[in-house]
Amino acid sequence: MNEKNILSVINIRNNKKTVTPLFLDSVSAGFPSPATDYMENKLDLNEYLVKHPAATFIVKASGPSMIEAGISSGDLLIVDRSIVPRNNNIVIASIFGDLTVKKLHKKGSTLFLLSANNQYPSIEIKEEMECFLWGVVTYVIHKAITK
Repeated sequence: MNEKNILSVINIRNNKKTVTPLFLDSVSAGFPSPATDYMENKLDLNEYLVKHPAATFIVKASGPSMIEAGISSGDLLIVDRSIVPRNNNIVIASIFGDLTVKKLHKKGSTLFLLSANNQYPSIEIKEEMECFLWGVVTYVIHKAITK
């Protein structure tokens, strides 16, 4: 396989909690509404994004093969290894020891790892391949584009 979609694997389990202010009002994506100074609570992103801490990791996507699924190079992927992969889940798979992010698709009794970019081939999982599903992507974190 000539494409590596995962740059690094980071274990997010630690003893240090990071909390971020959480405001009661939501942010309008249309016409702006007046902001409020009332802060509802603190938000711990680990509590919000991580349901199974012992089985959850963050990986960084690399490459454009999943761009049509909303995953860009440099995005952080929250991956839960405790979730049983189902048809059409975005998964992290290990193929001959290399990690890749793809959409799991079952057709009959055959499993495929589908790219979300027509320039990249999909992969049929064959019995002779050294392949296992490493985890299910539960969230994608994009960096905001600023110029």
